[in-house]
Amino acid sequence: MRVRAGVALLLIVVVVAAVNYLRPIPAVAPVHLLRSGDVVPGVAPSLPWPSRGSAAVGVAGLGFIASSGSAQPIPAASVTKVMTALVLLTDKPLGQNDDGPSITLTDGDVQYYNTDLAGGQSVAKVAAGETLTERQLLQGMLIPSANNYAETAARWDAGSLEAFVTKMNARATALAMTQTKFADVSGALPASTSTPTDLLALGMAAMRDPVFADIVAMPQVSLPVAGTVYNVDAVLGQSGIVGVKTGSGLNSGANFLFAAKATVDGHSITIHGCVMGQPTLDAAFTEAKKLIAAMSGALHVRRVIARNQSVATYTTPWGNVSDLVSSADVDLVEWPGMVLRQRLDAKPLVVDRPVPESTPEGSEHVVLGEYELDVPLVTADPLYPPGRLWRLTRISF
Repeated sequence: MRVRAGVALLLIVVVVAAVNYLRPIPAVAPVHLLRSGDVVPGVAPSLPWPSRGSAAVGVAGLGFIASSGSAQPIPAASVTKVMTALVLLTDKPLGQNDDGPSITLTDGDVQYYNTDLAGGQSVAKVAAGETLTERQLLQGMLIPSANNYAETAARWDAGSLEAFVTKMNARATALAMTQTKFADVSGALPASTSTPTDLLALGMAAMRDPVFADIVAMPQVSLPVAGTVYNVDAVLGQSGIVGVKTGSGLNSGANFLFAAKATVDGHSITIHGCVMGQPTLDAAFTEAKKLIAAMSGALHVRRVIARNQSVATYTTPWGNVSDLVSSADVDLVEWPGMVLRQRLDAKPLVVDRPVPESTPEGSEHVVLGEYELDVPLVTADPLYPPGRLWRLTRISF
């Protein structure tokens, strides 16, 4: 009886060991080592907002930061031409060294020029038979703010001003400019209205196009018939200002959509802003400079994740361990009080064969303002499948 019992027990042990050995290797879930939420240190400063009108500020990459004054839309005036240029560059993109296709101006273009001139609008002289490249059309509408250049460009692109305005409003919708309505391509009509927050979003989008950014940073340009014309942005180059567009001449006051370069913690960043409804353009320029100075002093650039930093870890039941580390440095512009959010996107790992070090295994999703990054993660050390003894003797895995 004892022999039979021993044989039976041995058979049970063999069966259990065989079953254990043949069971699938369990997946190992990564453990996140970073906090999911982190408030940027410091207290957001009180910005020197204009005493009248309205304003908004933001930073390239980080996005909108703050606004002041009424959110009621008012005439955008010639800042409208930023959308005209953006739509044109979207429909007919230019390389940084390309002038683009040429068009020959007609008697109709001259008539538009004469009509705008008689109406006291901002114009640049043209002549029938004159040839302008796409880049020159953009220069004419953005540097001296020529309404007739904007109109010529719109008719060339869409066939009519009405069709082009439809495109402008569609792009405004795509940019979530919910308080904006365009009624013309130059901003001469008071019905083309917006807010600083909406125009801030427009300026950020436009400045991402290197051709647009190059043009608005030019103090002057020479055009075939108009000759040398000068940028209406009279503070270009001051306080780091590299654009973008002025708008004035309507009863609602002067507007200035601006972008400025600043060095923060050794990094070059671009501050964006918009002031609207100022008594004069000079006043708009002054208010912009104040906001740029205040923003520069409050912003910081912080390395939120360092290359080779441990972000998560895998620990196998058989005692093999490897961290998941970042494959890149992540430096972000920060504004006090904003919330940095992080999420691990890495699946459980079945180690049924060797996993070498530096194997990609997911990413760390980072969100701060409009920053939204997926930082690639790799294994810091190799992972190996379990040995025979562990597979034979495991109990709960």
